Amino acid sequence: MDEREFGRSGQRASVIGLGTWQLGADWGDVDDREALAVLEAAAESGVTFFDTADVYGDGRSEQTIAAFLRARPDLDVLVATKMGRRAEQLPENYVLDNFRTWNDRSRRNLGVDRIDLVQLHCPPTPVYSTDEVFDALDTLVQEERIARYGVSVETCAEALTAIARPGVTSVQIILNPFRMKPLLEVVPAARAAGVGIIARVPLASGLLSGRYTKDTVFAADDHRTYNRHGEAFDQGETFSGVDFASGVEAAAEFAALAPEGFTPAQLALRWIIGQPGVTSVIPGARSPEQARANAAAAELPELSGAALAAVRDLYDRRIKDQVESRW
Repeated sequence: MDEREFGRSGQRASVIGLGTWQLGADWGDVDDREALAVLEAAAESGVTFFDTADVYGDGRSEQTIAAFLRARPDLDVLVATKMGRRAEQLPENYVLDNFRTWNDRSRRNLGVDRIDLVQLHCPPTPVYSTDEVFDALDTLVQEERIARYGVSVETCAEALTAIARPGVTSVQIILNPFRMKPLLEVVPAARAAGVGIIARVPLASGLLSGRYTKDTVFAADDHRTYNRHGEAFDQGETFSGVDFASGVEAAAEFAALAPEGFTPAQLALRWIIGQPGVTSVIPGARSPEQARANAAAAELPELSGAALAAVRDLYDRRIKDQVESRW
């Protein structure tokens, strides 16, 4: 699979990575054997970028990745984790002592002395404008606890603030055919600055797979049940902030746009990696088959101008007014 470079760091990631929130929690049950099989299928399909976080399953996702990579020392995989959501979401908690504590735990979970890439995990907005926060992150690099750092953001304004920081390697942001606002300013600014863009929630929590109906029921411990209105964390993380009922209707229209040989999910992924400035997209997978199908999108042909225009038209007609003013 093709790899792209995070310009400022020289680190490289497969254009389609693997998001591992599903392997930890909040998406229903995934047993350990199935989780390892998902990682194996992704790696065998050419994926060289795994994204995790210290709160996914309270460390289970990090530990699962560590167990998998111990068994496969032949693999060269860039592992990115996140920190900051284990504490109350107050700007004053984003200090060096806490960073060291959180980092120590993730290094133990991952079984490494130095983590490839650590991202602030959607912290309070003032954190992005605090010099001391980035001084502390620079200290973690100097202490060789982490190789590089980046940020995961909720809003385009947060992303632009982070891109202006010289030590930021990457910005992780929701980007998909139902969340196009980052294309206006964020992606061009990151490209000009040499900052990588990691596109998350690429299938709008599964909506863009075209598999759901208005009657679909998710497990009680699935965030698509308990966070539809932002009850537990930012609403934009669930279905990209799109109302489920209207999103199902729009997703059916999106599925009809898939060219021959594409699934709707592959259309979404191919659309994302076709955007200039995107480094990697990180779909999750709950089964090996899904991991392989996601990775296969990288080998599909570029979308035609007509297909791109049709995706844009759908967004403008059905989705834009729901999401652009909020994120």
